[in-house]
Amino acid sequence: MTQAVSQHRASPRWTDYLPLSRGAWRNTAFVTAGVPVHAVALSMVVASWTVMGDIESVGEVLISLGISLLLPLVLLKPLTAVQRSRFWGLLGVDLPAPPSVGRDVRAFLRSPATWRQVAYHALVGPVLVLGGLLVIVMWAAGFGLALLYAYGWALPLHSPLAMPGQYRLYTNLTLSGVLILLVTPAVATLVTRLDARAARALLGPSRAEELERQVEDLAEKRAGVVDAADAERRRIERDLHDGVQQRLVSLAMNLGLARETLTGVPDDAMQVITEAHTEAKEALTELRNVVRGLHPAVLDDRGLDAALSGIAARAPLPVKLRVDVPVRPAPTVEAVAYFVASEALTNVTKHARASHVEMALARQGDILRMTITDDGIGGADPAGGTGINGLRQRIASVDGTFRITSPAGGPTVITVELPCAL
Repeated sequence: MTQAVSQHRASPRWTDYLPLSRGAWRNTAFVTAGVPVHAVALSMVVASWTVMGDIESVGEVLISLGISLLLPLVLLKPLTAVQRSRFWGLLGVDLPAPPSVGRDVRAFLRSPATWRQVAYHALVGPVLVLGGLLVIVMWAAGFGLALLYAYGWALPLHSPLAMPGQYRLYTNLTLSGVLILLVTPAVATLVTRLDARAARALLGPSRAEELERQVEDLAEKRAGVVDAADAERRRIERDLHDGVQQRLVSLAMNLGLARETLTGVPDDAMQVITEAHTEAKEALTELRNVVRGLHPAVLDDRGLDAALSGIAARAPLPVKLRVDVPVRPAPTVEAVAYFVASEALTNVTKHARASHVEMALARQGDILRMTITDDGIGGADPAGGTGINGLRQRIASVDGTFRITSPAGGPTVITVELPCAL
């Protein structure tokens, strides 16, 4: 957002072409401030090559050549930092720095960003120096010539340069100065635009680097959204468990106590109490299922092994479970693995007609690998229902991979890999 706004501020407006407008003075200040910076960069390049002047041996040639190459490179980063500060301070243009290579000299020399910066300072810099000097000279000449008319009237009458004897000369010079003042803002704007375009192309990241940075930003934002959603599910689970569920437990206990202890109650009233007790217990069971579906507390307390064991124990068919996760992954990855296993078992129960299921979970380096196999009828179509699509979406939320093989007649094998780098 900042970059987009900055670029809009740097774009020329029609008022920038007026001699005394804010845009004209801003562009003039910008190109004027760039003259000494570009001149320093140019002088470093020239000075580095003057070292090659007096050489008498091959060793001196190599030493001089090394100095001539290293001297500009040593000052490359500070000069580029000054240029970025100039763009931000005077134009409001933010030039993102290219990816850092640290202190690795070889990586620095091999980086395309290094040689783009060299091209800006060594090749574009001299042109911008000339442009900046031209703007300065035009402003000075324009104001000087425009004021000559008043100077001519201020001279004594006996002077050979006094008015009105030199009226035509002063008029022509004054008109020339006014014309120069009218043209100078356009020249300053042109130099500013040239500098801005060259800087965006050479001092900032390349298009590929910018796209890579945007992809990384989007990945970080998506991970943040996934973590926030998981944290919100945990909060809702705690609130339901500690609040509503406890109230339902208390209500069911009171109704059960009333059902057992009250005597002499009319049959109609006792029937109402009995039905209320039954409804309270059913509501409590449903709420526990909802809480477990949001985020099981056992997953936080004891990890995937205990949580998946609970799923396997509640399944209506035999489930053989193997878990080998010596180091727990991130909570978000654990939650995804738990819900994938839970939804996969639900799909098997509803559609596969299987007699048993095998589930294996193991951490291999930075990958959490899960395999779910059933001996059902097979023929599961990834495009045929929402169950498999739901699994795929959950896994994709953490950049995981999902594969399913389900030939007609079975078996069906689901393989899931989730990144869990610490």
